[in-house]
Amino acid sequence: MKWIKLIVSLALPQIAGIIGSLFTIKSIPAWYAALNKPAINPPNWIFGPVWITLYVMMGISFYLIWIKKDVPGFGFLFSVFIFQLILNALWSIIFFGLKSPGFAFLEIIFLWLAILMCIIFFYKVSKTASLLLLPYLLWVSFASALNYFLWQMN
Repeated sequence: MKWIKLIVSLALPQIAGIIGSLFTIKSIPAWYAALNKPAINPPNWIFGPVWITLYVMMGISFYLIWIKKDVPGFGFLFSVFIFQLILNALWSIIFFGLKSPGFAFLEIIFLWLAILMCIIFFYKVSKTASLLLLPYLLWVSFASALNYFLWQMN
């Protein structure tokens, strides 16, 4: 049973990433490549490995919550986790699919808040699960700044 929970926990964030990447991949060669970029913009090759690592950390974090016995409010924790995954995928759809950095910036603020909610609520159940989400929050903080600059520069 624990193996199934681990596989599902690891798969959920990867699925969100795959959904987002369907919109990202199409836009990078033409639209994104043509944008004016700020000095803080990392090379394109860095995003894939960072996101894959973060998705694995998200999955492990959720797994640590899921395997706890009798977690009060597990349904709520699951909902918050899924909500932030939806927002994660939605950001790529808005930014790359709709080519709307302004709307994406507004959306990423809600993503940041949803991640923070996960960190706070997960902490009450597992400090390790909560800490595993901190790099995600930091990366989305950086991504928010990058999104803002891309919006303002284009």
